[in-house]
Amino acid sequence: MGGYTDIAYRVDDAVATITLHRPQARNGYTLRMADELADALDNADHDPAVRVVVLTGEGKDFCVGADLSDGSLNVADDGAADADWAEPAGRCSMRIFAMNKPVIAAIRGAAVGAGSTIVLPADYRLASTDARFGFVFSRRGIYPEGASTWFLPRLVGLGTALDWMISGRVFDAEEAHAAGLVHRLHEPDHVLEAAYELARELIATTAPVSVAVIRQLLYRMSPADSPVPVHRLDSRLIASCATNPDAVEGVLSFMQRRAPEFGGTVPEDLPGFLPWVDGKQARP
Repeated sequence: MGGYTDIAYRVDDAVATITLHRPQARNGYTLRMADELADALDNADHDPAVRVVVLTGEGKDFCVGADLSDGSLNVADDGAADADWAEPAGRCSMRIFAMNKPVIAAIRGAAVGAGSTIVLPADYRLASTDARFGFVFSRRGIYPEGASTWFLPRLVGLGTALDWMISGRVFDAEEAHAAGLVHRLHEPDHVLEAAYELARELIATTAPVSVAVIRQLLYRMSPADSPVPVHRLDSRLIASCATNPDAVEGVLSFMQRRAPEFGGTVPEDLPGFLPWVDGKQARP
């Protein structure tokens, strides 16, 4: 896509920063923003120069939810989506779900509606102490988006998800942190730097192929009815370590008490037998 208008995209030191960039509208979510986010995430996932993605918002708010200034809900033209139509928040959240690279959400201020749903599949959610969250759909007479009814209970438990979604109330950063929605709290001016610090740590200490496989194993295999198919896949992955240069490097660097230098790249070096990999690209 390129030529973004509702977001900003840059890559520095192996970190891709994707910024919601409509500060004049408190980063209100639009159809264009949804498509630009999906495109930028796709670019980052396929760029060998990128190891980690940081998702943030310009200004004092992450995202106040859908931009309703024109009175539109941004649904399909005929009001009834067909099988090929994807609602806007899910265009971002499902692309994050399919990522092979870790995503760190750095959130400050309001993160309501789409501002809450699109960050649920992120690997880390760091929030400012003044952050506010809300799954406000019941108060608008509409329905949850971004597959949030799948993601949210897995993060905070069904009871808390029921409370937040049925009531539609807005809650503060302390409640979000206590429930497990947010990993860490920081002062508003420090949350983005904290995300970059975490990104640098992941880049310096972890193997990109291992991280890609682990994040997808957790999402795709943890809901299985039995551990048996998970163990079968684990066994195949562990057996492949015998010829995996990253595994050799991981052991050697540990024994030699030095920082590892992993050579594997994503998505090129993903094991081809993974059930969610088609060729060399992970699919939602």
